[in-house]
Amino acid sequence: MIHGELKIIYHDQFLVIADKPGGLLSVPGRGADKQDCVTSRLRNMFPEMIEQPAVHRLDMYTSGLLVVAVTRESHRHLNRQFMDRTVIKHYQAIVEGEIHGDSGEIRLPFRLDPANRPLQVYDPQQGKMGVTTWTRLSREAAGTRIRFVPLTGRTHQLRVHAAHHLGLCCPIVGDSLYGCGSDGDRMLLHAEYLEFTHPESNKRVHFHVPAPF
Repeated sequence: MIHGELKIIYHDQFLVIADKPGGLLSVPGRGADKQDCVTSRLRNMFPEMIEQPAVHRLDMYTSGLLVVAVTRESHRHLNRQFMDRTVIKHYQAIVEGEIHGDSGEIRLPFRLDPANRPLQVYDPQQGKMGVTTWTRLSREAAGTRIRFVPLTGRTHQLRVHAAHHLGLCCPIVGDSLYGCGSDGDRMLLHAEYLEFTHPESNKRVHFHVPAPF
């Protein structure tokens, strides 16, 4: 289930900033039933966009800000910023239960479980380190509202860091993989802030879309 519409926040001849609804893929998946996604919709809207425009992704059930390249030069420029970790991303989430601390940093090594794709599992020997800072924002009826700032870009990083007992030990509400949600539930994780260097002007730009929950 797609929770909302794909919205264009900003666009120029070099890039597009989109607000992805939860439930919509960022890029095409395998099979004819998984071709509807952010990049395919944007390529229909912007015919000049290159065939492979994605420079980063959000999980299917994560909502929020995505930057997508229009030109090959912009793609290279933006991709390098993500590789160099100069892009700043903030997320809001509501996690199950009550978090008693005010803020902290989570450092957990984890890796893909090949027998249970796409599940990521804690592995201090062979896992790659994921690092996230967090701040408690408020107590909600459904749990605790948290701001996450990932300092690395691992698959399912925030979901693992929220759920694991060495992290917050409180899964994100609606997470069907690491929490108590069911497939298709709205997962309360939203990419609310994105900051990077514009590939043409070379100036820092930032975008903010409040969490829809």
